[in-house]
Amino acid sequence: MRTDRWEIDSSHSSVHFSVRHLVIAKVRGSFTRWSGTVHVPDGDFQKATVALTIDASSIDTGVADRDAHLRSADFFDVAQYPELRFVATRVQPRSGADIDVVGDLTIKGITREVVLHVEQHGQAKDPWGNLRTAFTAKTSIDRQDFGLTWSQVLETGGVMVGDRVEIEAEIEAVKQVEALVA
Repeated sequence: MRTDRWEIDSSHSSVHFSVRHLVIAKVRGSFTRWSGTVHVPDGDFQKATVALTIDASSIDTGVADRDAHLRSADFFDVAQYPELRFVATRVQPRSGADIDVVGDLTIKGITREVVLHVEQHGQAKDPWGNLRTAFTAKTSIDRQDFGLTWSQVLETGGVMVGDRVEIEAEIEAVKQVEALVA
């Protein structure tokens, strides 16, 4: 069996999230430093394994004070938990080329199983002859399941920070060429 290794090209990929703020609005953000690998047995993405590591300190919502609060012990506690990790445990077919990637997400030292709904966008060669593939992965988590419990109750009811976090990753990966042994 041949297993292809694909390195995620973080300069052409993104990991975004959104969460409700004050019940009525959404705050959006992303992580700017992360890496990952996809291993594909016999070219079959329905059998792929995925490992992704995110630098928690690279959180960016466009507001420096909010980002500092998110890095603090109230949220990600990046001093103690510098990384978020996702490791796939299995792939389940959905429809057509779309798949569900089931895996373990670790945030703040707490690991929970999540399902990424993955839409595959195909493959193409870049101008330098590298084979690339792209896909979109989406999931939704309850932040409290991962120990991210800080919020404030509002006078009018509701909370400052919602529990449901929508996550979307736009991924472009480059197939790695195996070195020939002489």
